[in-house]
Amino acid sequence: MAVLFLLGIVCLAWTSNEPTTFCYKCKKYHLGLCYDGMLSCNLQYQQSCATENIYVLSRKGRSLYYYSKLSCMTNCEDVNFLGFETRTELICCKHSNYCNLPQGS
Repeated sequence: MAVLFLLGIVCLAWTSNEPTTFCYKCKKYHLGLCYDGMLSCNLQYQQSCATENIYVLSRKGRSLYYYSKLSCMTNCEDVNFLGFETRTELICCKHSNYCNLPQGS
């Protein structure tokens, strides 16, 4: 009896009526093109669409856009990472389908 009850809970979780959100997935995206073939992923529990914008730092400290990575990411948070030669900007969204296309594309 307990097994049937647990099976019912699992089935209810799988058939939830929440709409599925889709995101772009690409390892190297630049100037409107995906260089390894554009794919898509659908958001799972605690995931968001993610855009990782990679910038190269000039000798004067300016950030020059290089390319973007598009994906579905778990526990995504908007943040900037600063290294010695690069800066990475992570932008997360889940408000609409394919919301992780870099702006200006």
